[in-house]
Amino acid sequence: MADLAADRDAIRDLLARYTYNGDRGRVAELAACFAADGVIEYPGNRAVGPAAIAEALSDRSAPRNPALTFVRHHITNPLIEVDGDAATARSYFAVHTDAGPDHSGTYSDQLTRTAQGWRFARRLVRIDWQSPQTLFRPMVSR
Repeated sequence: MADLAADRDAIRDLLARYTYNGDRGRVAELAACFAADGVIEYPGNRAVGPAAIAEALSDRSAPRNPALTFVRHHITNPLIEVDGDAATARSYFAVHTDAGPDHSGTYSDQLTRTAQGWRFARRLVRIDWQSPQTLFRPMVSR
């Protein structure tokens, strides 16, 4: 019998590893949070599999704003439902940068248990708000 509390804790750890690695620019480690056929969808892009996800998030055609030296994603209120080797999670996030509050939205996740632990099967990133002073590229918000 699966330990529901341990599964939820491991999923919260996955959410944190994704965020910490992303904020520190460790794209390969962030991409490793996805299953082999895992999908990420965010405004303007969709990628499948860790290699494609790392490539999409390392897009050299859109250089990083040099004013962006500080990035922190804050995840709140994760709702996690576990069903055997599958799970869903929904979380709010807020991003702070050198300019202060930059953007916020939701993560809607489908997760799968793998031999390496819980991984994202699909992560849908939706932007609810973006500051007019954003240091990121303009994103479509809902």
